Parts: sequence; structure tokens; C-alpha cells
Amino acid sequence: MSLALAVLLGYAALQVGLGLWMGRKVKGSDDFFVAGRRLGPGLLFSTLVAANIGAGSTVGATGLGFRDGVSAWWWVGSAGIGSLVLAFIVGPRMRQVAAKFSLSTVGDYLERRYSKGVRGIVVLLLWVGTLTILAGQLVAAGKILQVVTGQPAWVGSIIGGVAMTAYFTAGGLAGAVWVNALQLVVEVGVYCFLIPAAISGAGGWGAVVAQAPADPAYWNFWQGGGSGWKYLIMLAPAFVISPGLLQKVYGARDDRTVRIGVGLNAVLLLCFAFVPMILGIVARALHPNLTDHELALPTLLLNDLPPLLGAFGLAAAFTTDINTADAVLFMLSTSLAQDLYRGFLKPDATDLQVLKVARGSAMAAGALGVAFAVAAPSVIGSLSIFYTLLSVCLFVPIVAGLFFPRVETREALTSMVVGVLLTLGLHVASAGKGFGVVTPALLGIASAAATCAAMTVLRARGRP
Repeated sequence: MSLALAVLLGYAALQVGLGLWMGRKVKGSDDFFVAGRRLGPGLLFSTLVAANIGAGSTVGATGLGFRDGVSAWWWVGSAGIGSLVLAFIVGPRMRQVAAKFSLSTVGDYLERRYSKGVRGIVVLLLWVGTLTILAGQLVAAGKILQVVTGQPAWVGSIIGGVAMTAYFTAGGLAGAVWVNALQLVVEVGVYCFLIPAAISGAGGWGAVVAQAPADPAYWNFWQGGGSGWKYLIMLAPAFVISPGLLQKVYGARDDRTVRIGVGLNAVLLLCFAFVPMILGIVARALHPNLTDHELALPTLLLNDLPPLLGAFGLAAAFTTDINTADAVLFMLSTSLAQDLYRGFLKPDATDLQVLKVARGSAMAAGALGVAFAVAAPSVIGSLSIFYTLLSVCLFVPIVAGLFFPRVETREALTSMVVGVLLTLGLHVASAGKGFGVVTPALLGIASAAATCAAMTVLRARGRP
């Protein structure tokens, strides 16, 4: 067994053990869903960072840096910008509402604010869309193990899926936050050394620039290749209203915790955005003929760094993907148990029954995520689908519900339908690229907001 594989598997086993140990403290659904609403700034910060720095932010973004150059910054940077809005505008208000009415999921909020119908539609859309991001994380884990062992990517996807499902099913949010805290310490420590070591191994930054593409677009910060500021439109709204992130905010003990924990997460994301961008450029200089750009990070870690540092870097990247996948699993399992089972099928379900369903749905979602990962074409492709659907479907109902009291159920439902239909229409017509600055995500959000505003104004003026 190679050093890299031994470190990777050992670290993954440590995370599973920690999650199972924390699972002994989960006594009811409140512990599983919102960690008893006892999270302080440190734990909230670490669990958000673990959720946000995953496959897209490591394997995917490094691949974008390899392919497109410095404009790849916007993939992670957009998440940081969206997180600032969550920290200081949406998050504190949402936490207050959740604490006041003992809400456990975003579906709870949507039913209370609008109707059970809105809740049901969102649950169905989220289950379809969220499985794509779960698959994206496991695809990345599989690609890392593929480089380390030479085995097919689906083998790594299965190993990652089993590890994630095991520790999350046992501990829920209460267990995941401690696993995430461990990951944060290792991740920050490893990445502090990766960039200088990678640049040094390439012969210095001057050598990297000399061997990288001379195309000016490769060095254009705003737009180059398929990357650029357009990610702000697609990604930032998703990091404001993501049910998985909002449910972590539900677990905060007060508003100060939200502002500090989510705010520090945003600052770290804005800084971390430079890491995969630079690593991708270095990988392009060292391995210009790499056929799959999403193998840039594992290839660089395995072949161009000191063995021990590369091994820990691979382990951190592999388990980072797993940790982000547990955030998605959290969203899926709590949504099915609280929003579908208790919300529609059995409103009088006991706390223990809901907890049992949550754990069962976590195992089912984990299995489906692995199945999707085997068929998923790429990390970024999987994540792009999810982020677009999430933003278009939820941004207007959640933000309007918090800040515009006159918006009612009809406006929320219609805006969702119009936004999703126009998004899908433009996606099909343009093969997902949009036309100029008008991307599917921009058209969907703008049309949903315009529909909601117009219907609210007309109703206020007495028109049907």
C-alpha cells in the first residue's frame, strides 16, 4: 500500500470513528437536525467551511484554473460574496424566525410563511437537484482515488459514499460539526504549505508563467475561457438561500454567532479562492497535456510535491469532498423526514419516528448519490445544475418572505414556476451557456423576481 493511500484511508477512518462516537449523544430529532441550537461561532464556522469547501472548491476549481486561468477565482469567490449576504442580512433574520417557531428545516419555514403546497413543491425539486451536488462530491472523491490507486473512479465514489453515510447517519448535525472541525484544522494546515511547495517544485513563479498559456484571456481576472464573473450570478444566490446552509444557521445559539461564524466563513472563502486557481495554473505549467482538467489537483499532489505533504494534501482533498457531501446528505435526510414524512404523510409522528426516518433516508440518499456519481460526467457539470436550480427555485420565495410581508402564496408559487421554466428553456436553447450576459440562472432569478413583484403590486391595487 502506498503512503498516499495509507494516509487517505486512515484519515477517512478517523472521521468515521469521530462521527460514530458523537452519534451516541443524539437522543432526538432536535439534536439530529439543529444540534440542539447550541452551536457557537467556532463550530458554526467550521461546519460551514467544511460544507462550502468541497469538490467544486478543490478538484473542480483547480481544474478550472488549469483550463481557464485566473478567472477561476470566481467559482469560490462568488460563494464568499454570497456568504457575506447570509452572514449579515438573511442569516440572522432566518435564525430568529427558526428559534421563535422551533423550525427545523427550510420546508418548515416555507409552510409557515406560505403554505404546505409551497413546501411540497420545494421538497420535490430539492430532492432531484440536490442529488446532483451529492454526486458531484463523490465524483471528485473517486477521481482522487483513481490517481492514487489507478482504480476506476467509481471505486473511490463508493468508498467516499460509505464513509460519509456512516458517520452522518449516526450523528446528524451534532456529529458532523465535530468531524468538520477536525477537517478544518487539517485542511488549513495542509493548504498553507501546498502553494509555496507547488510553486517551488515548478521552479518558481517565473517558470510557471513562462510555461503557462500566453493567451491574454488566461490571465484575465474577469473572464477567461468558460470561467469569470458570471459565476457570481449562478453561485452567490445559492450560498444565501441553500437549505443545507440555512439549517446549519438554525443550529446557532444567537444572532452574534451567525454574524461571526458565517462572516468568518465568507472571509476564508474569499481568500481560499486563490488557492485552487494558483494550483491549477501550476498544474497546467507542469502537465500541459493532461487530458482531464479535473485530474489537475490529484495529479499535482501525487507527482510534484514532497511525498508526505502530497499524501496529506490528497487525504485532505478526499475527505473535504466527503465532508461537503455530508452537508448535502443533511439537507436531503432532514427534508424527507421533516418536510415529507412529518409534513405530509404522518403529521402526528413521534420524535423518535422522525429520527428513524431521517437516518433511513440518509442511507437511501447516500446510495442514490453513489449511483448518480458513477454516471455523472464531471464535478463542475453536476454542481452547476444544482446551483442553478437551487437559486432560481428558492431565492425569491425565501428573501421575499423574510423582507416583504405583502408577498403571499400565489406570488411565491408563480415566481418559482416561471423562473424554473424559463431557466430550463434557455438552458436547452443555448446548451446551458445562455446568450451573452444573460445566463439561465440570471434569466430565472430575474423573471421570478419580476413575476413576484408584478403580482404583488396588482393584488395590492385590487386586481385578481
